[in-house]
Amino acid sequence: MPPRKDPDASASVPAFYGAELRYHREAAGLTLEQLAEGSYRGISFLSQIERGERRMPEDLARHVDERLSTDGFFTRRCEDARKARSSGHPLYFADIPDMEKGATAIEDWAPTVVPGLLQTEAYARRLGQVVKPWELPEVIETRVRARVKRAEIWGREDRPSYWAILQEGIIRRPLLPAGPMAEQLEHILDVVPSTRSVLQIVPETTAAHPLMMGMAKLMTFPDAPPLVWTEGEFSGQAIDCPSLVTAYRRSYDLLRAVALPPEASLAIIEEAARGYRHEAQHH
Repeated sequence: MPPRKDPDASASVPAFYGAELRYHREAAGLTLEQLAEGSYRGISFLSQIERGERRMPEDLARHVDERLSTDGFFTRRCEDARKARSSGHPLYFADIPDMEKGATAIEDWAPTVVPGLLQTEAYARRLGQVVKPWELPEVIETRVRARVKRAEIWGREDRPSYWAILQEGIIRRPLLPAGPMAEQLEHILDVVPSTRSVLQIVPETTAAHPLMMGMAKLMTFPDAPPLVWTEGEFSGQAIDCPSLVTAYRRSYDLLRAVALPPEASLAIIEEAARGYRHEAQHH
């Protein structure tokens, strides 16, 4: 068995928080399973917290303080870790960027907007302006920077494999003026082949198909169970219940069969990009 890799507690507030949790748990002589017992949380969830990959919810922090006799330390500090993790993202999304970094595979289903990992700065900015028009410009800019930073994952040698399925309407009903929309599609055409990723399109003429009720992000990890992230306008949910993850997996695999082949899908995006570029040049 390879030696255990301890997290670098100096890397971030969540990493320090996780290292402290592991220290106190081991000092108490408890396994992850024993600490999780009675907490309504799974072993993998605690393990990810110890590695600095997920934040500690308040109910679990209270449970941990009680089991480890830590005098309220984790309850007091879970808010600090939560704020540190958000880094410009909505608080409900705070765990996802680190999960993406730790994943071996990411599979996106995008029925309404370009997936975050493929968005240009202009697309992310316009999306923020449309979804939350009441937000101050500086708040939107902070979130744009945070979203664009997620794309740094493409420059890593150990990046996860990536598969995206988009609804054709995302391409045909532009969120941006012609020029910036062309840039968005050209960005997709650059990222997908260069990272050996796969992209498919579900045609607009396909009225009924799996996962038609909303978006989904499936993530697979080397040392933790897979999970699914679903998101609405102002909230999101990480699903790690095995039976639900299996159901999402089956639906995503069926969606692949409904979608156009990857080569044909990229051809549609390329044609649309040329159309927007031509429109921009003549206006």
